[in-house]
Amino acid sequence: MERYYDAHLYLANWGTHRIMLRLPKAVLDPKQAERYRVGEQVSTWTSGGHLILDFTSEAEEESWEDDVERSLSAIVGIRAELAAGDLRPLYLAWLSAYGSWERDEDAFDYEEEDELEPPIPPGLGSLSAPQRALADFLRLDDDLLAAAAEASAPVQPVQHDQKALAAWIGALSAKRKDALPLRVIEEDGAKVRWELLREFGGGITGQEVETGRTVAELLDAAAARRHSREQQEAARRAEEQARREQEKRQARELRLNRLAQNLDAAWDVVEASIDTKKPREYDQAVELLRDLRALAIRDDHTPTFTQRLTRLRERHQGKPSFIKRLNDAGLTAE
Repeated sequence: MERYYDAHLYLANWGTHRIMLRLPKAVLDPKQAERYRVGEQVSTWTSGGHLILDFTSEAEEESWEDDVERSLSAIVGIRAELAAGDLRPLYLAWLSAYGSWERDEDAFDYEEEDELEPPIPPGLGSLSAPQRALADFLRLDDDLLAAAAEASAPVQPVQHDQKALAAWIGALSAKRKDALPLRVIEEDGAKVRWELLREFGGGITGQEVETGRTVAELLDAAAARRHSREQQEAARRAEEQARREQEKRQARELRLNRLAQNLDAAWDVVEASIDTKKPREYDQAVELLRDLRALAIRDDHTPTFTQRLTRLRERHQGKPSFIKRLNDAGLTAE
């Protein structure tokens, strides 16, 4: 990374996720990046004219993820975002580091609960696609991100006015205009572009916020949000289950009403199904007998049902497979 590469992604099947990025110091101030350092999880250092960022996430899991190259291509766009002045990737890495505390209570010393969060950049509530990929890669908890984003100002991408940009370029000194093409040829052309865009107007609008929140307060807010969400989800599941049960009861009531219109025909269907001597038909006969029993209980003619069931069992006692199905269903003669 110090000599050759601008981006590096590392995965291990014991749970390590690591992404490293290199940027020119001219487009990302090392002192600015240092505000988001967290032990070994988020580290920065300089080498020559470059700043290197190292983001790591650890989890106790044994799995292998395919399409590693695709993961890197999804994330690497944050390099250009950082160069354009968007510090959300740094904050996401910081937040994911402390988010690991809920997965591993020994990840940090308890004195770090009082650690203050760094300046919170605008736009945490509307991440870009590369930032979302980074958050997922670093296992950033959605509830923790949502809790942090409550203090983040909204952001809108700057739409560069072509006329204004042309006028700004026209106002540059002749000496600088002559130097820029040479730098594009001899250096990284993207670096020159980033510098110019930042000088012209940057990549996003919005101000950083100093919240004074501690790590403990952020984690507690995330836990409260998670608890509330889980309660709401449980209530929705219970409501959905009740609705399905109600639909089942209504469907069965309709079925029983149809059976009540012609009981003899229903018993004839049971006999016909049994006479096929096929397991599948046996199952259908048992289900129909269940409904007939429920109808008998509902309409208070259980003795009549019991008599007919007793005679049916006697007629087919030589079919052990069918009799077993009756017994398993509780359709006894008692």
